[in-house]
Amino acid sequence: MNILITGSSGQIGTNLALALQARGDTVMGIDKRANAWTQKFSTQILDLTTPATGAGEFPFPAEVMNFKPQAIVHLAAWAKVHQLVKEPAKAFENVAMTFAALELARRNKAPILFGSSREVYGDILRHVTDESMADFVVAESPYSASKIASEAFFSSYAKCYGLKTLVFRFSNVYGRFDNDLSRMERVIPLFVKKIWSGEAITVFGRDKMLDFTYIDDCVGGIMAGIDAITKSPEKVASQTINLAYGQGQTLYDLVTLIELATGKSASATYAPSQTGEVTRYVADISKAKSLLGYSPQTPLTKGIQHYIGWCKQTGFIN
Repeated sequence: MNILITGSSGQIGTNLALALQARGDTVMGIDKRANAWTQKFSTQILDLTTPATGAGEFPFPAEVMNFKPQAIVHLAAWAKVHQLVKEPAKAFENVAMTFAALELARRNKAPILFGSSREVYGDILRHVTDESMADFVVAESPYSASKIASEAFFSSYAKCYGLKTLVFRFSNVYGRFDNDLSRMERVIPLFVKKIWSGEAITVFGRDKMLDFTYIDDCVGGIMAGIDAITKSPEKVASQTINLAYGQGQTLYDLVTLIELATGKSASATYAPSQTGEVTRYVADISKAKSLLGYSPQTPLTKGIQHYIGWCKQTGFIN
């Protein structure tokens, strides 16, 4: 099967592309930057924000149109919540990228899957989330607003053009190919790097509770979604599904697990959460289980050990 991935140079995109190729699919990636980790799959360098400033149809290059994707996975986005609080124009670019991906799917009559976020739920003060709960009034940040808007575009394209769509809401995905701190500081690689090096860390929200998802579980769920929407679309088309581990851990827990896995003591200062950040989220993954047979295998206790092992192998920490 020909599968096109936008945002293919990111952590999820890279892992997904390699896993799809390993099972025999043909992958084409689209990203505005070259992949820093691997050259094992084809990547077209393309800025999907062009429709935000240009008029008319999006100018996809011939290589992309001739690929004739049988499924598209749209992952391209600016993904750092607090960064988009400071630079809200990037949230608008997220919506422009979604428009471009949907147009590509419409022209190819290809089913399309979207990497949305648990941020669309806002600040949830309970342990369970339901996929039907997102509403614009709970948008905590420009980033969450961009994901809500993108989900709305997905819904409209399904209704107006008959596109087969599937929306995943990810939650704090971590693991292999997640160490590019020069491009984007993410909490787990940042904490691992600094704790290993003996540097001080600032933890924004000691009791912030999040649902951390190991990359292999996330990729497994996406691949199950690709198979379902291409082989049995009536089962999953137009559905919205949480992809997470289904268990909450505080940032204090995270720091402790990194200490245990590295054998290092953290020099941690605890501060209030930053503007726009969700402080409590634990996913209800029952829908993923029932529709996709999703069964995450990697709790944070095990995933942190896997990630630190990868960091040592690649020289991220040594």
